Amino acid sequence: MAEILMPKATAVWLVDNTALSFEQIADFTGLHHLEIKGIADGDVAAGVRGADPVASGQLDREELTKAEKDPAYRMSASKPKYAEFQERKKGPRYTPLSRRQNRPDAIAWLVRNHPELTDPQISKLIGTTKTTIEAVRERTHWNSPNIKPTDPVTLGLCTQIDLDAQVSKASARRKQMEEDGQVIVEDDTLKPADEQDADASNSPTTLDELFGKPKGDSE
Repeated sequence: MAEILMPKATAVWLVDNTALSFEQIADFTGLHHLEIKGIADGDVAAGVRGADPVASGQLDREELTKAEKDPAYRMSASKPKYAEFQERKKGPRYTPLSRRQNRPDAIAWLVRNHPELTDPQISKLIGTTKTTIEAVRERTHWNSPNIKPTDPVTLGLCTQIDLDAQVSKASARRKQMEEDGQVIVEDDTLKPADEQDADASNSPTTLDELFGKPKGDSE
């Protein structure tokens, strides 16, 4: 079922303006039926203003009428207008020409900060190729001396939502890598500002610092 906007505000409106059951409202909004009961009792979302899903185009009036007549009926959210044009097509992400030169920096950052991500995930995230990823990792990229790990979100190569989604998918792999000692588990406690600055200054800024010098290079 399509996700709706402002589910709690929508639930408030449905509780106040319809004869739907708690279960029907919970199913439509994605909230727990006990939370819907709390809204009806005034214990939950007391200060939330209701949002009409019919007026916002998220629910057809016919769907609402059917549900009010049949307690067993479950409503389906309306598909947003022009949604077919908003859905991302399958295939590599398109990256503007002006930003393509920054992809090696993003690859280096992802490899350093999220080693749990697979090459296909990185490729999908920032619109690069496996060959380029391997070249950055193996320091055979033509511009290796000038590559500096940089957050792809900052570079505009992906959104924070997309990055978080890929990291979430790889969370199990990350946990296994931590258990195997392949990844250092950092302390979650907040450090003093001077320590944070020191950590930032000591972070790798080049491929040689990140991966070490290529084999065969003389000191």
